[in-house]
Amino acid sequence: MKSLFAFLFLLLALVARGQEDFLARQYFSDGAFEKAVVFYEKLAAENPRRTDYTERLVQCYRQMEAFDKAISYLQGRIETGTAYPTLYIDLGYTYLMAGYSEQAQNWYRKALDLVADNPNLGYGIGNKFQQYTLLDQALEAYRLAMERNPELDFNFQIARIYGEQGKIGDMYEAYANLLAQRPSAMPNVIRVWEAFISPDPAASNNQMLRRVLLTRAQKNPDPLWNELLSWLFLQQGQFTAALVQEKALFKRSEGTDLERISNLGRLAEEAGDLGAAKAAYDYVEAESGDPVTRLNAQLRLIEIGMRMNPETDLQKVRKTYETLLQAYGYAAPTLQLQVAYARFLAFELGEAEQAVTLLKNSLDLPLPNYTQGYLKLTLGDILVFDQRFNEALILYTQVQRLLKNDVMGQEARFKVAQTSFYKGDFDWALTQLKVLRNSTSQLIANDAMQLSLTISDNSLEDSTRTALGKYARADLLAYQKKPEQALGVLEDLLEMHKGERIEDEALLMYGRLLEAAGDFSGARLSYLKIVEFYPGDILADDALFALAELYRTRLQEPEQAMEYYRRIIYNHQDSYYFPLARRQFRILRGDTIEDL
Repeated sequence: MKSLFAFLFLLLALVARGQEDFLARQYFSDGAFEKAVVFYEKLAAENPRRTDYTERLVQCYRQMEAFDKAISYLQGRIETGTAYPTLYIDLGYTYLMAGYSEQAQNWYRKALDLVADNPNLGYGIGNKFQQYTLLDQALEAYRLAMERNPELDFNFQIARIYGEQGKIGDMYEAYANLLAQRPSAMPNVIRVWEAFISPDPAASNNQMLRRVLLTRAQKNPDPLWNELLSWLFLQQGQFTAALVQEKALFKRSEGTDLERISNLGRLAEEAGDLGAAKAAYDYVEAESGDPVTRLNAQLRLIEIGMRMNPETDLQKVRKTYETLLQAYGYAAPTLQLQVAYARFLAFELGEAEQAVTLLKNSLDLPLPNYTQGYLKLTLGDILVFDQRFNEALILYTQVQRLLKNDVMGQEARFKVAQTSFYKGDFDWALTQLKVLRNSTSQLIANDAMQLSLTISDNSLEDSTRTALGKYARADLLAYQKKPEQALGVLEDLLEMHKGERIEDEALLMYGRLLEAAGDFSGARLSYLKIVEFYPGDILADDALFALAELYRTRLQEPEQAMEYYRRIIYNHQDSYYFPLARRQFRILRGDTIEDL
């Protein structure tokens, strides 16, 4: 019976203490410090080892400006000899709040002396100084601990403090020290550095980081520094400089593949630096021992060659493809060769029938579902180019069923809708597009929404859909790489259906075709008509973004580009182009990567 009473008494005591803890925290969070202090005085007295009670009690005293009580309490705790050393800092900071700066410094010094005697206290004391934004003292604590015990590593904490102090060069050095000891920390360090650099190589922060990394690379030829230099050059869009580092990295890292250099070539190609892309793929072709990797590089080099020289002799390109086919044969692992050659035959030479035959032969190979889908999509595209719409629809539908839960299946459904649009079967196209509005691919969903609105908006006032039919015809001609004919159809549409709802869609396509042809002035005028006459229409943001990109990439007028990016940011927050416009606007304004 006595044991039962003892248990009940203990249980009630625990419940009571729990209630006191809850009330203390509630009063503290509400700012009712006079009420909270009553509970924390009791809780701290009953639980002297609970540092959270001690800290909350001291904070209550400070908020009440009862500095004498806080000082007396902390001194009492320190005199017991069992208090954790961070109370020295709490006491010093309380003296500082009370206006006794000299006494504060004395207690800070005592805390640092404890680190000198016991370096293992470095983290706790340094962290406490940081909590009070006493950054110089925190730095001293961390450094002192590392001097006394070289096995300790507080470079990460030191680097963060330098960053908070705005000492960017020192911060870079501290992080470099950290990486020299722990290369595995690279992803975390890079995330921090991204907040301090910009796409501008001439920016002071970029220059400082470049100097730090180059110095490290010269003193210690570790591949780590080549990798970091490559990363920095890529952030700055300096693909050729990044390639130099990637080559050095490849040579020093035995057993590695050429994937990094292939990726660099892809990034350079996407950014329009075709010279750097070519150099990267040239290196991959020369150095790779893997036939598939080498073939991929060779195929990219063909595409880049045609982009760099629009007057390329296409018959020589044909011979290059045929030479590759003789070398690699018709096999599943090198299917990308047959696909690339088929696209070249159809879209560059206009030899669709030969391209179709080539791909149909490739379909006889034993292929997994995804590869079959990829091949059938390509074959369907070529059949659409050749205006064999029904055959293309069968292939797209097969892919849609084969990969119905995959993005490729959704892409196939969109191609069904697009092909039906080209055919003039607008109702069936709408049926397919409605399903795609919730596609997992934002790009497909956006394209589906836009084509759906084009059809529905232009079916209301024109029951015969005459203008819509002309627009679809122009779109198909553009797809077939017949820009002059497409422009002719659009000119007829704009003249015969002026003021109708289809006008803004026609103007947008017209502008894009003119831009592709190098008529930037005409393209600008076409986009401006949409902005001026259809500011509230669905294509207003498309026209604004097209104008911004035209000024930025073609006309080299960044101030004008910023103006049109700004209009998207302020007036079209729900636009697909909103994040792209915001990023480009901030880059042009000179913001750091963290602000992007």
